[in-house]
Amino acid sequence: MSDQIKFIVDNLNKEPFRKNYNLITFDSLEPMQLLQVLNDVLAEIDPKQVVDIREEMPEQTAKRMLSLLGILKYKPPGNAADMSTFRQGLVIGSKPVIYPVLHWLLQRTSELKKRAYLARFLIKLEVPSEFLQDETVADTNKQYEDLMEAFKTLHKECEQLKTSGFSTAEIRRDISAMEEEKDQLIKRVERLKKRVEAVQNHQRMLKIARQLRVEKEREEFLAQQKQEQKNQLFHAVQRLQRIQNQLKSMRHAAADATPESLMKRLEEEIKFNSYMVTEKFPKELENKKKELHFLQKVVSEPAMGHSDLLELESKINEINTQINQLIEKKMMRNEPIEGKLSLYRQQASIISRKKEAKAEELQEAKEKLANLEREVSVKTSQTREFDGTEVLKGDEFKRYVSKLRSKSTVFKKKHQIIAEFKAEFGLLQRTEELLKQRHENIQHQLQTIEEKRGISGYSYTQEELERVSALKSEVDEMKGRTLDDMSEMVKKLNSLVSEKKSALAPIIKELRQLRQKCQECLQEESRYHYINCMIKNLEVQLRRATDEMKAYVSSDQQEKRKAIREQYTKNIAEQENLGKKLREKQKAVRESHGPNMKQAKMWHDFEQLMECKKQCFLKQQTQTSIGQVIQEGGEDRLIL
Repeated sequence: MSDQIKFIVDNLNKEPFRKNYNLITFDSLEPMQLLQVLNDVLAEIDPKQVVDIREEMPEQTAKRMLSLLGILKYKPPGNAADMSTFRQGLVIGSKPVIYPVLHWLLQRTSELKKRAYLARFLIKLEVPSEFLQDETVADTNKQYEDLMEAFKTLHKECEQLKTSGFSTAEIRRDISAMEEEKDQLIKRVERLKKRVEAVQNHQRMLKIARQLRVEKEREEFLAQQKQEQKNQLFHAVQRLQRIQNQLKSMRHAAADATPESLMKRLEEEIKFNSYMVTEKFPKELENKKKELHFLQKVVSEPAMGHSDLLELESKINEINTQINQLIEKKMMRNEPIEGKLSLYRQQASIISRKKEAKAEELQEAKEKLANLEREVSVKTSQTREFDGTEVLKGDEFKRYVSKLRSKSTVFKKKHQIIAEFKAEFGLLQRTEELLKQRHENIQHQLQTIEEKRGISGYSYTQEELERVSALKSEVDEMKGRTLDDMSEMVKKLNSLVSEKKSALAPIIKELRQLRQKCQECLQEESRYHYINCMIKNLEVQLRRATDEMKAYVSSDQQEKRKAIREQYTKNIAEQENLGKKLREKQKAVRESHGPNMKQAKMWHDFEQLMECKKQCFLKQQTQTSIGQVIQEGGEDRLIL
């Protein structure tokens, strides 16, 4: 990890960043500052990323960085389950997440610059298939794909030219060689002119050769024009097919329409469109203008800090209290006329909101109907491609369902008969087991009686004789059969098999079609359940967002404290205060580090000195026991 940080710091101190960091200052950067450093590195790779992240929401910052890292093909460490941890760490500016990204980016900056440059031109925009039905959109998309392919070709040629290794000296040599070749060609042309002048009708031959060259050029131009006309014909045929399909669908829609129903439908559409044009769209446009004006005003103002937000919240609370006071004063006046007008205004606003909601529901229903019609047309075309049959509609489908029900009833009856046969077979099998067991008992008793009578094996011998005679009679009977009887039996069996096959062939064919349609129905049913689940999830998310908005804009402080935004704001403030305290503590520790180390060293030296004195004292005590040391005239004497 230390080597990684050292590599990052060294590269950030170089051109073009010139951050002037060391290991301590870089490691002590706050999460917001660390995110800004990461954004500066990304801006060096892609100039469109030059943004001050203080003026951007954290979600937008994370989304923008994740998008660019995906284009640059950065793979976070770990498996796919760690992606949520990676995203969360990128939002909060976590060091274990940011450091590997910086290390990876700074290792291959030049390569990533090229990849980011190519991504602007080579990332294909996915256009929905229903939009490609329009001819203009399809032609524009085709032109866009052709331009992308042309860019790929030109970029490859440019890279080849860059890596070809041509120098200015080589180019000059090539130019001089081409000039010499040009002079030689001029001389050769002059010699050929002199040789041709001696030939009869040379002017006519030159004219014919010139005409031949012109005709060849014209032939190439005509071939190119022919290819263009083929392409135009192909597009025209496709357009004709689309128009024919539209005409067919319009005829089908108008097949059961009467003039009265058409007029009624047109009047409803006119009313709806006039309402959308005169009421709904102007209101939406005015709201968008107000929102744009408000956003421009917000953008023009400088970045706000925490103190500014607190000041704005206090102003909002004061204005809310003033509004409440004015409402109470108005209620105290108890003006009846104004109360009636307010009631009418309230009813009118409710009606207008209902009208807008119904208009939006109608618009959504129309869009949903158009999407469903497109899906039905696609499914119909796919069905025709699969088996070439038309999709059943109306009475045909009802007849088909009744036929299917009758077959289902027959199937249930047959299944019940098979179940009865199975039950009877089980009963007969059990009866056979009982009879076998009884036969074994009787045989055992018979053998016992034969042993008592002295004729053991008599019954067995008799059974063998009977069995042999039965086999002999069977063999004789088999010999008596003729070959004609056997061939007749074979013919009957073959005819019976062919009859069964011919009888089962339409049923098998119909069953195959029913299986395919059943499979499609199962797919559509699973898709329907999936969409319902997605709608329920979106409704839950919308409900949560509505509750959050209600709690945030509520005047009740208890409700307002429950809002997630308020909780996060409170947590951010607590974390900022905690960070401030920790920085102060770090500063105090850094300032007192030198004196404390000096004091610890002095204390260690003092301990060593005292230990030395202790050892000397103990040694003196041992010497005193042997003799006595007397100091006289600055000298020590030992007396034994």
